[in-house]
Amino acid sequence: MGLTASWVFAAPPAAALQLHPDNPHYFLFRGKPTVLITSGEHYGAVLNLDFNYARYLETLEREGMNGTRTWAGAYCEPPSAFNIASNTLAPLPGRFICPWARSGEPGYVNGGNKFDLTRWDPAYFERLKDFMQLAAKHGVIVELNLFCPFYEEGMWRLSPMNALNNVNQVGAVARTNVYTLDKHGGLLRFQEAMVRKLVRELKDFDNLYYEICNEPYFGGVTLEWQHHIAGVIRSAGNELGVRHLISQNIANHQAKVEKPHPEVSILNFHYAAPPDTVAMNYHLDRVIGDNETGFRGTNDAAYRMEAWDFIVAGGGLFNNLDYSFIAGREDGTFLYPASQPGGGSPTLRRQLRVLREVLEGFDFIHMRPDPSVLRGTFPAGVTARALVKPSQDYLVYIRSGLGDPKRVRQTRFKGGEIVLELELPGGTFHAEWIDPKAGTPVKRDRFAHTAGRRGFEAPAFEDDIALTVRKNN
Repeated sequence: MGLTASWVFAAPPAAALQLHPDNPHYFLFRGKPTVLITSGEHYGAVLNLDFNYARYLETLEREGMNGTRTWAGAYCEPPSAFNIASNTLAPLPGRFICPWARSGEPGYVNGGNKFDLTRWDPAYFERLKDFMQLAAKHGVIVELNLFCPFYEEGMWRLSPMNALNNVNQVGAVARTNVYTLDKHGGLLRFQEAMVRKLVRELKDFDNLYYEICNEPYFGGVTLEWQHHIAGVIRSAGNELGVRHLISQNIANHQAKVEKPHPEVSILNFHYAAPPDTVAMNYHLDRVIGDNETGFRGTNDAAYRMEAWDFIVAGGGLFNNLDYSFIAGREDGTFLYPASQPGGGSPTLRRQLRVLREVLEGFDFIHMRPDPSVLRGTFPAGVTARALVKPSQDYLVYIRSGLGDPKRVRQTRFKGGEIVLELELPGGTFHAEWIDPKAGTPVKRDRFAHTAGRRGFEAPAFEDDIALTVRKNN
């Protein structure tokens, strides 16, 4: 595996979520190898006072999801943002809460008094810690996203850091100059203080990692500022004797990371389909995540296939952005309009649970992506990926080409149309073809094999299918 970074092996004193010491492409959580596979709400669970996070977290656990993202509160959105119906990041007037306390001066643009950036709101931290405690109870790992760029003026207009909304005479800057080391706007010290306060308040939670900034490649966010915030997180944790993992959101789709910050353990990407970014960065020995999906229509198939592709390619984290969770429908049953930029549904979450359960049925800590074992003849546009424990276990995912992701997918393949060849050692094996939609075996086989290639005829299927091959001990 070539683990070159000594910090990979350092276990946090409180046994918080960490990279697995035997394979840092995955997590170690509560003593168990862990991959994060989930489909979560649009990041407003804490800052939106109308959102019943207790019901939401119960739903995630019941449906087999083990992660969620949430925003700290330096950023929220207007209801019109990104054409999202009932956006949980867009609290109704007077229903927004954040780390900073309200002042005695009226005038916050979305209702209520302005904020005082020198004072903390006890009600916010009580809500945040209750959220974290319930998430811990339900086995849900939380990505706490500290900051987010302001894509449009309407978003910057809502931020407590905007001079319009605070009594501290800071933040009279352009929205593209909020997250830099330029101190003329006076915001950096308040950002640092917020980060330190959050690290202090959340020091005892094991189900947590911090993401520096969502999509920092927009809105003027500088790399120097991101590295500075990573240092603040680590410094604050060191003072308290705790060490939570830090994530950096690298790019939409894919990018090759040349010099990762030594304190960053998770490299997160958005819309990472196809999952080429995993192979590009696998040598860095960190968790590689696809922690936001969307803008590919409302059809579940696109996101199920994105998840399987990404995880079998070697990713360790997948979070579908799920618009079926809203305030009042925290069980994830909101029937959103077809104009929604992404998807999400109870059906999709069942399908993602299948992926998690299939992967956890393997000794995946000792598996690695290995396309070299794959041979065969495939129709145009069909791809195959393999996750392998050498000479022992094989997980193969076969899917049709993307085509139009907004179309209801029904790419049908006849039995025997695809023949996969795997390079196997000698021994006895059992194999199963699995329907990723239902999680049910479609075809089983037990066989003896001498070393070399062995063919596997795929049964009839629609869109995608998985093959598991295990050597009998």
